[in-house]
Amino acid sequence: MATTQSQFGRIELFDDFCGPEIPVANAIAYGTSAGGCNYYIGPYKVTGDLGETDTGVVGLDGTVNGVIRISGNNENAKGVAVGTGIHFSPVLNGTLVAETRVQRAAVTAGVVFFGFCDVNADDVAEPLTSTGTTLTLTASDMCGFVIDSQLTATATWHMPFNGGTTTGETDSTNVVSDVVAVLAEWDILRIEIAPNGTAFWYINGVQKQTKTNAVSTTVVQGAYVGCWGTTSTAASVDVDYLYVSANRDWTV
Repeated sequence: MATTQSQFGRIELFDDFCGPEIPVANAIAYGTSAGGCNYYIGPYKVTGDLGETDTGVVGLDGTVNGVIRISGNNENAKGVAVGTGIHFSPVLNGTLVAETRVQRAAVTAGVVFFGFCDVNADDVAEPLTSTGTTLTLTASDMCGFVIDSQLTATATWHMPFNGGTTTGETDSTNVVSDVVAVLAEWDILRIEIAPNGTAFWYINGVQKQTKTNAVSTTVVQGAYVGCWGTTSTAASVDVDYLYVSANRDWTV
């Protein structure tokens, strides 16, 4: 057990995406739909179907600030995510914070998720799926934002959660925000999880939702932004930056 603390009591990860990229159809990609994590962008790992010819992470030259485009596959539920491993416990590391700035290059078919989740496997899966106004909460613990063209409100940011003593909401109308993603316009998304499992959602600096006991206090999670396809059309999301922070637990 560690007993000595230092100035490094806060874990902070940040990338402005001004350089590194994982090219689509990378020559040394895994080459199968099984995906894999063999790549990093700054402090973050890249997971998903990196062997597909229309899937990956590329830097967009000529963009102010630095921007990456995460491209999801042209198959249902196939895509890519950029984020952390599974390292953060609300009760031990909280308050957990994740923030990103995103826009859609095309507000069409596709799924975008940003937030915390207890799974970020090599072949990263959607933490939830949607049909009409029904959310199917696949991940046992997750908390974040989602846009899904299969939802009734196709381009509106929703704020799902699951895993805490408050039952995860499966009716999308109960977690829908009033913010619609507009083509080529940026939205700043921020999620905070307190040590007691209470979660706070912010869009463009405005608090949009608070849920007590939204996630388990003890389940370890990671933070990522990802994009998945839904039809024969590949999907994408542009990301300006990704910030993740947590308190260090000195007891382990």
